[in-house]
Amino acid sequence: MSQTVSTLTRVLPALPGTLRRSSRMVERSVMVYRRTWMIIVSGFFEPLFYLLSIRIGFGALIGDVTVDGVSIGYAEFVAPALMASAAMNGAVYDSTMNIFYKLKHAKLYDTVLATPLGPTEVAAGEIMWALLRGFLYSVAFLVCITALGMASSPWILLAVPACLLIGFAFAAMGMAITTYMRGWNDFEFIPAATLPMFVFSATFYPLSAYGDWAWIVQVSPLYHGVALVRAAALGDAGWGIVGHVAYLLVMAAIGIRIAGVRLSTLLRT
Repeated sequence: MSQTVSTLTRVLPALPGTLRRSSRMVERSVMVYRRTWMIIVSGFFEPLFYLLSIRIGFGALIGDVTVDGVSIGYAEFVAPALMASAAMNGAVYDSTMNIFYKLKHAKLYDTVLATPLGPTEVAAGEIMWALLRGFLYSVAFLVCITALGMASSPWILLAVPACLLIGFAFAAMGMAITTYMRGWNDFEFIPAATLPMFVFSATFYPLSAYGDWAWIVQVSPLYHGVALVRAAALGDAGWGIVGHVAYLLVMAAIGIRIAGVRLSTLLRT
């Protein structure tokens, strides 16, 4: 116990300085993307097109769905899941190929480590930027949901912090995975992982529709994000959200740890 207190005593005073140094990486990304803003915007369109197609036509063909004994419109059921997917996409896009380019080709991190920033601070800074991108997608998506009349509860505002957690988890794990990539061809595995998660995370069907295979859906990280955003959108708070939050926090912690260690190893060689 005393050892834990001693560790916290050393770490907590240094935390503001660490965050301040990590924010320099965010500042750099903001300056770079001022002239390439279309890259930021493009990742938002795919889930938005799904949303529009469901709201305008497809949702009317299906009618209502039943979730935990409550009947809601199909469009209102799918919209929170698409919002969670937008947060995932924004975080993954920025924490994979962009990180790989900076690491392997631009050699940006070799230069950055000549400054007071360390590998963990570089990883934290890049994850913060990916998190900010996911946040922008989430807010824009929330505006679209509200404008289309698909927000059934004012509690949907809590979907934004839920999406921040989703972005945090996927950005951290995305960066960790990227440190193991050998070349551009390896990035074929990214959509091979995110697309099944998008389709099979209770995004378009209630969990009960999967029958005996529901446990596989619950393994998906995106499922836990979808469940959080959907609970906020429907104003359905319960103890179950604690498990979803814990899952994503553990995922983020593992991702940050691996990314920091791997960056330190790669940049020493």
